[in-house]
Amino acid sequence: MSGGPGPGRWLTDRLSTLLVVRMALERTGAPRTAVAGALRWMSPAGWAAAAAGLPATVAGRHLGWAELVVAGAALLAVLAAALVFTVGRQPYGVDLRLSSARVVVGERAVGAVVVRNTAARPVLPARVELPVGTAEVAFPLPGLPRGGEHEEVFAIPTARRAVIPVGPVRSVRGDPLGLVRRAVSWTQVHELYVHPRTVGLASGAAGLLHDLEGRPSSDITASDLSFHALREYIAGDDRRHVHWRSSARTGTLMVRQFEETRRSQVVVALSRHEADYGDPAELELAVSAAASLGLESFLEEKDLTALTTHEVLPAVSRGALLDALTRLETAGGPRGFVAMARAVSRDLPHASLVVLVCGSGVPVRDLRAAGAVLPAGLRAVAVRAHVQDEGVASVGGLTVVTVAELDRLPRLLRRAVR
Repeated sequence: MSGGPGPGRWLTDRLSTLLVVRMALERTGAPRTAVAGALRWMSPAGWAAAAAGLPATVAGRHLGWAELVVAGAALLAVLAAALVFTVGRQPYGVDLRLSSARVVVGERAVGAVVVRNTAARPVLPARVELPVGTAEVAFPLPGLPRGGEHEEVFAIPTARRAVIPVGPVRSVRGDPLGLVRRAVSWTQVHELYVHPRTVGLASGAAGLLHDLEGRPSSDITASDLSFHALREYIAGDDRRHVHWRSSARTGTLMVRQFEETRRSQVVVALSRHEADYGDPAELELAVSAAASLGLESFLEEKDLTALTTHEVLPAVSRGALLDALTRLETAGGPRGFVAMARAVSRDLPHASLVVLVCGSGVPVRDLRAAGAVLPAGLRAVAVRAHVQDEGVASVGGLTVVTVAELDRLPRLLRRAVR
């Protein structure tokens, strides 16, 4: 009896076929990648020319319509000519330079793109594109001789607080009709930090900060500034703290004990709930006020903790704090102003001064509730950004400073100290 191939033979044939296909794909991997890259050079206009030219040529020949064949062939010829503009290497060395990686709102920020011809022969003109934030800068690159260099200077707008990505620099070759374009990226993305504007508070916040040092606690230590009591000497005690007069009178070695003096801790807490601000200008004013208070704390050499309704900000240095505030954006959700004050009370019970920063959207009842949850005896101030009002008032246990312009913040803080 004769029969068809068994299941084993069928399975073997299928596996052999799959193996052959896989080997063919692997061998053609590089050409397929090159073809895919070339196809990406086609613009929508180029694809439209190809989609119109090829069917027109085929249909014209099939129908015997010479005019249609000529039109289709002309479109394909134009597309083929456009591809010639993209052929060849782009032998460039490109540097992207920023005058400074960090500026303040309103300061001048300048960058430069330097393009060098690294080939042993001249290169044809091209175009350079540079994304700057959400915009894009483009300028023509002239033909460069061997070793030639071209520099283009550009300005970056710094009208508002932001982190602006600059780059990558792309060299672009293409045809005049825009059918084909070939872009090559040469640099990494650089970030320009546009820091919030700040104001010096030495004349205003000094009264809030100067008298915070040297707050004694109930913790007893063997060495500090605030004397507490005498006790008998214990092996291992520092003999520099022996009170010799009392020791001579009692006949027993007596040493001094001290109250541990805590270093003052300043907390700047900023709300970033969108509902807490009447408009974007209030948010910018609040961020600038928080930044000014933070910088004043660094200037006065206080321990600073900076946080928002959503996270703790890095406050190890002036630059780290300003960078974090530059990235800050509002968030939705329920208001968290009172919850932020409660978190300060829970996590930072030994703080010397707490400054809560918010906008005009925070109601008076929330200000009163925030003051109520903070520890008794703690100096607490709320700085409230309001573009149409200013003044100093007491709401519960909280001193509320309402500020309309950043430059007036020192004067209002001085009123709050009085």
